[in-house]
Amino acid sequence: MAQSDKKEVIKAQRGTQDVLPANVHKWQYIERKVLEIAGNFGFTEIRFPTFEDTNLFQRSVGDTTDVVQKEMYTFPDKGGRSITLRPEGTAGTVRAVLENGLLNEALPQKLCYITSCFRYEKPQAGRLREFHQFGVEMFGAKSPAADAEVISLGSQLLSTFGMDDIVLEINSIGCPECRPHYHKALKSYFEGRKGDLCPTCLDRLEKNPMRILDCKSPVCSEIAKGAPVSLDYLCDECKTHFDGVKARLDAIGIVYKVNPKIVRGLDYYTKTVFEFLSGAVGSQSAVCAGGRYDGLVEEMGGNKTPGLGFAMGIERLLLAMENKKVPFPETKKCDLYIGSLGEKGAVKALGLCSALRDEGFFAECDLMERGLKAQMKYADKIGARFSLVLGDNEIETDQAELKNMATGEKTTVNLGSGLLSALYDVSISSALDSMAESLEGLDLPINFLTDKEKEK
Repeated sequence: MAQSDKKEVIKAQRGTQDVLPANVHKWQYIERKVLEIAGNFGFTEIRFPTFEDTNLFQRSVGDTTDVVQKEMYTFPDKGGRSITLRPEGTAGTVRAVLENGLLNEALPQKLCYITSCFRYEKPQAGRLREFHQFGVEMFGAKSPAADAEVISLGSQLLSTFGMDDIVLEINSIGCPECRPHYHKALKSYFEGRKGDLCPTCLDRLEKNPMRILDCKSPVCSEIAKGAPVSLDYLCDECKTHFDGVKARLDAIGIVYKVNPKIVRGLDYYTKTVFEFLSGAVGSQSAVCAGGRYDGLVEEMGGNKTPGLGFAMGIERLLLAMENKKVPFPETKKCDLYIGSLGEKGAVKALGLCSALRDEGFFAECDLMERGLKAQMKYADKIGARFSLVLGDNEIETDQAELKNMATGEKTTVNLGSGLLSALYDVSISSALDSMAESLEGLDLPINFLTDKEKEK
């Protein structure tokens, strides 16, 4: 084919990425662990659609936020309805909770999710236009203990993933009772600096001056450094709640720093807001963030119901873990590669692979019609733990040599129960070694059992 006749290869869209086989086990490990640990806190998984009515996000996220004003992927569908790809997970969770009557069940409702989100931003390290989040949402609990528990879950997750440099920063941004006084103070402050604000922030000055504090413009950010802080305008209830959160974090042993500049980038937040920061992701240092949103359920058409949660960026967590060289579990390797000679050997190899897979083993055989030497080279390349070769003699005697690919040691095994026994023995030994390694260094509660249980 002439060079000019070659078809152009279509590439992935800017701000998106492929997760290749060499890295997908890292994602699977994180996804498995976050659901497991969240489950220990009583959170169960929920899944919701990729796109929603645009009004859902305008009402919940806030029409003065960067997300709604600049970043949402919004388009008309074929029926003329305005549709938006989800920019975050909380709004879709609230919609699902209300639509499906989950608030009629036992409270608090504790939900979690792993989901893709979409925002039209400038792509950079750890921040993409299609990105993924692990999130938790709790509904029905107004106590500061709920805030502390959600923060504790985030802390445990990050500790599990080796984030030993994490700094937790917390703040309170008040409630509908005290926030108008804070807005008034902000408006007064920014009014005197109107000439330097960006056009977006000039609009926010009238609608929601607190959003100016979240502006990414260097000029507006510099101006915002001298702005009044929300802690100076809290009502008695918000002060008491924030003191309660701090007291419970102290009791749990979670170290934190009060940062009065945290406001978060979405309008639905009230009272407690927090961020877990890591220097391992560069200037975009938040790997997990969230807070309380006591008015969101009511805003979305439900009864007044307190809520809170957080989102953890999976790409940013991965970036931080890789920068810190945190070890990941190894990807699963082939237990047995079955080489073959001739047609009978190839047929027998495929049948034996099928039987081994039924028993839970990772088995492979030749699919490329290669010669035996090339087959063994392939077995070595994929990291097969064992190999054996089937030819006419092995089929006739029902025996073959099982080769340990790491040591070169060979053992004659029966192609039925003998092969299974050999693989099971190795699997059990490997599992015990892995268990011992994972338990090493753990401070186990040696007096956990009662005396009667010990006697049994």
